[in-house]
Amino acid sequence: MKITFKSEANAEAIAYLGFEGSAIPASAKAADEASQNALSKAAEAARFEGKAGQIVEVLAPAGSNASRILIVGLGKEDKADDRTYENAGASLVKKLLVSGAKSLDIVGVEAGQASARLALGARLASYRFDNYRTTLKDDAKPTLSEVGVVGASTKDAEAAWVRLSATAEGTELARDLVNEPPNTLHPESYAERIKELEALGLEVEVLDEPAMAKLGMGSLLGVGQGSVKGSRLVVMKWNGGKDKDAAPLALVGKGVTFDTGGISLKPGLNMQDMKGDMGGSAAVVGAMKSIATRKAKANVVGLVGLVENMPDGNAIRPGDILTSAAGKTIEIQNTDAEGRLVLVDVLWYAQEKHKPRAIIDLATLTGAILVALGDEHAGVFSNNDEFAAQIDAAGKAEGETVWRMPLSSTYDKQIDSDFADMRNMGGPLAGSATAAQFLGRFIENDTPWAHLDIAGVAWRSGKNRPMEAGWASGFGPRLLDRIVADNFED
Repeated sequence: MKITFKSEANAEAIAYLGFEGSAIPASAKAADEASQNALSKAAEAARFEGKAGQIVEVLAPAGSNASRILIVGLGKEDKADDRTYENAGASLVKKLLVSGAKSLDIVGVEAGQASARLALGARLASYRFDNYRTTLKDDAKPTLSEVGVVGASTKDAEAAWVRLSATAEGTELARDLVNEPPNTLHPESYAERIKELEALGLEVEVLDEPAMAKLGMGSLLGVGQGSVKGSRLVVMKWNGGKDKDAAPLALVGKGVTFDTGGISLKPGLNMQDMKGDMGGSAAVVGAMKSIATRKAKANVVGLVGLVENMPDGNAIRPGDILTSAAGKTIEIQNTDAEGRLVLVDVLWYAQEKHKPRAIIDLATLTGAILVALGDEHAGVFSNNDEFAAQIDAAGKAEGETVWRMPLSSTYDKQIDSDFADMRNMGGPLAGSATAAQFLGRFIENDTPWAHLDIAGVAWRSGKNRPMEAGWASGFGPRLLDRIVADNFED
């Protein structure tokens, strides 16, 4: 989708935005007069009141160079925020994407930030994953390829768009990765795909199984040992800060490219969705692309553990004891509680090799988080109140919201083991909290740390979410980039 900021509307389709309370948007009055009140008559007939989400489409009347005109409601002016403009831009694109119109201009917003948010909504709503579709009919193929945002503050809009367009690229990459089928996106091919980001200036290092075995990563390697695909640990480094040696922010992602559950086999119903069990890693990879694309003035390192959890004769079993890179032993209660086994070795490596100033890990870790929060918020667990507040603020600013959940030593008894230092599952109660408590045992020296359980938000229905096409949401890059921009840049 090509995005431009301009001072005059001249597209095939023109949309006029207005707030609640007017019979027709102020931005459309000149066009209405030129059409001998055809627009206001259409708005009246459609009972248009300017409420958020209202759209009236009119075949362009005489005197207009456009082929169609749309009147769009933004809701109450005093309630307008970034989401208002994003959703307006997204709703318009969804309406016109396969309509036959090739270009759209949006009129009615003067502020540069609001214009950029309109553009972001339009860009993300245009996302499609048609890579494997060979029989799409012409009328189902996208036609809309260009969106212009018309306003006086084009320079301000372009300046705001620099960061937002970078986050859009990261979000689109995250969606692509989560949508890919597991026969094409497995640990080895995934690592190769991440290597392509070196073109943006990222330093990318890939550790294979022998390298991880030498480091003692028995926990991560244990998860992948039932697969014919070799596990990988990929490190993406961005040194954009003034002090290149300053401690970075570490972003850690779970990358289980397919999760059968292993020997503790999952039910067959909806198992195909387990191709998305690498959503945490996709968030990190997408964020690193965003950070590198906009040349962020920060030191950030992204680390993803890539494995496939399969049930063959070499797979780990319930009752096995694995030794992590940190030297701590883990009794396997259930091989389907595998994501935390991957993460702890990556968390150890992040701390051992990069000495980060703070750590955020993201994972589609537990079904229990869906029970608690549904698909509206990611759960955040943190050992640091200030860091948790920064993440919460960034989530609200970008519309990728989190909800703080408890960490407590009272959960430790659920993951203590009679045979090892700990066990990988705490039982049926407080499943998300015990998983986070397990990860917290591997955080050293009181390093500020947050665990984001994104199992409820990494894939979901696009219904009532104008910027999402459905299934892979691309959750994470916008949130992580905003955390960096607000708290870790020079």
